[in-house]
Amino acid sequence: MSSTITEPADLFSPFTLRSITLRNRIGVSPMCQYSSVDGVANDWHLMFLGARAAGGAGLIIAEATAVAPEGRITPGDAGIWADHQVEPIARINRLVKQLGAVPAIQIAHAGRKASAARPWDGGAHLGDDEGGWPILAPSAVAFGEELGKVPHAMTLGEIARVQADFVAATHRCLAAGVEWLELHAAHGYLFHEFLSPLANQRTDNYGGSFENRIRFLLDTTRAVRTVWPDRLPLTVRLSCTDWVPGGWDADQSVELSRRLKDAGVDLIDCSSGAILPAVRIPVGPGFQVPFAERIRDEVGIPTAAVGLITDPAQADQIIRSGRADLVLLAREFLRDPNWPLRAAHALGRGAAVVPPVQMARAW
Repeated sequence: MSSTITEPADLFSPFTLRSITLRNRIGVSPMCQYSSVDGVANDWHLMFLGARAAGGAGLIIAEATAVAPEGRITPGDAGIWADHQVEPIARINRLVKQLGAVPAIQIAHAGRKASAARPWDGGAHLGDDEGGWPILAPSAVAFGEELGKVPHAMTLGEIARVQADFVAATHRCLAAGVEWLELHAAHGYLFHEFLSPLANQRTDNYGGSFENRIRFLLDTTRAVRTVWPDRLPLTVRLSCTDWVPGGWDADQSVELSRRLKDAGVDLIDCSSGAILPAVRIPVGPGFQVPFAERIRDEVGIPTAAVGLITDPAQADQIIRSGRADLVLLAREFLRDPNWPLRAAHALGRGAAVVPPVQMARAW
């Protein structure tokens, strides 16, 4: 079963991938909450994700969830490396589904950006005496600035182990009632580190050429697709460019997306950047939408657009013009869990998003 491009629609049209149908084209982008203990989701996550499902989003993607303890960005990251972490996620997913949204999750390994303090604690790498841990990457090259810890260059055995961690996490996601799975291959984390020649200096079959640099992600994707049911969508988030000459770029993202589609991926979530610190990025409203548009057009795979999508008319136009199939919002959902309800009323489509009966008197 392969993914296909749907006809241009609008922000409130249903969207179907495989057997899963979203009630609209608005999704909650995965946002780290740094609020877990031992990787376990808790009442904060239940409240945070449940509120946005109640607010009318069609898709709720839980934060980057580590497939191994060393893959956490911070000690507060969510995890799915152990069986005791499954039921707290399942509890959230039951609520999200009860409220009419599709429960999704992004699974991840932070690579050389792991073992950091929470953002409100400064965000720098943690020393061994501060609760830090050894970190892994394709090469022994530090990210830089406050993330200056030099990672251990992964052996072939460690590459195989992390791939197995993703497969094991996929089984747990299914047990937790996840209906939409995303692999995090963006923002300078482990998969992205293998993709980008700015972080990958290997000279074996996982470094150097384009074919070698994409091998880890492609092999892992195929392994995950083998155990993830055919009826459920599998998606990948890419940093479509590093914004640095000689780094990963949009042309490579297009070709990788072709390979991912052949491997059973149903949608590309198109972000960018974060492989190096202090990179000049031309940030502005919808600045990453052209990546979603190009991959959608050239590869023939559905895409999600992200990045400074804030205005209802802007989001609606992205969908109506066929530039992407979904819009995923982050900061706007931090500001307003009811953004879809407000967007529907702003666009004169108040009946398109139906609030829970407990909230209906306000709309």
